[in-house]
Amino acid sequence: MKYKSVIFDMDGTILDTLEDLARSTNYALINNNLPLRKVFEVKKFVGNGMEKLIERAVPAGTEKETINKVVADFKEYYKEHCKDNTGPYPGITELLWQLKNDGIKIAVVSNKPDFAVQELCRQYFTGLFDAAIGERKNVRRKPAPDSINEVLSKLKIEKKDTVYIGDSEVDIETTKNAGINVIAVLWGFRDRKILEEAGATDFVSNVQELWQKITE
Repeated sequence: MKYKSVIFDMDGTILDTLEDLARSTNYALINNNLPLRKVFEVKKFVGNGMEKLIERAVPAGTEKETINKVVADFKEYYKEHCKDNTGPYPGITELLWQLKNDGIKIAVVSNKPDFAVQELCRQYFTGLFDAAIGERKNVRRKPAPDSINEVLSKLKIEKKDTVYIGDSEVDIETTKNAGINVIAVLWGFRDRKILEEAGATDFVSNVQELWQKITE
C-alpha cells in the first residue's frame, strides 16, 4: 500500500452535511431576529469551525454579544438535528471498510464541533475510525496542524506514510502546515479553482479515483 494511514475531513468529504448546517444556521439567525441565509451562502461559510460560520452568516457589524448568542443557539439546535438530512457520499462507507480491511489506519480530523464529529461517526461509521477529532476548547483548529499531529502520534504513524483527504482551502493549508500529502475531492463544498488557488495539485472526482490515489 502507498500509505499506512488516511485522515479524512468530515463536512463535504465523507458526509454531505450542508442541509443540516444551513437549517441550524437559519434557526439560530431567526431566533435572534437576523436575516436568513441561502444554502449556497452557508456552503461558502463552512470550513473554519462553528464560530467562524456564524461570524460569516450574521450581518456585518453585528455585536459580539449577539454573535455569541447565535453561536449558542446554533450549537443547541445542531446537537439535536445534525443527522436529519446528513449522510455519507456515495461509496464512502464501502471505501472506508475496504481501507480498514486492508490494514490501513483511518481517522477524521474536522473543524466541526467535537460532539458532532463523535455523534456522526457513531451514527454512520461505527467501528470504522481509529481516531476522530473535532473542534475542542484550547486546541487550535485547522489550518493549525495540532489535531493531525495528535492523530499521527496516537496511531504511531510517520508523516510520510499518511495522506489527508479534504474538500476545502482550509484542508490544503492544514496539510502544508502539517507537512503531509493531500488529495482534494471535487464533490465537496469548494470548486476546483478555489482548491487550485490554495495550492492543491492532486484531485479526484469520485470514490474509485480516490481509492486508486490512496493505494497505487
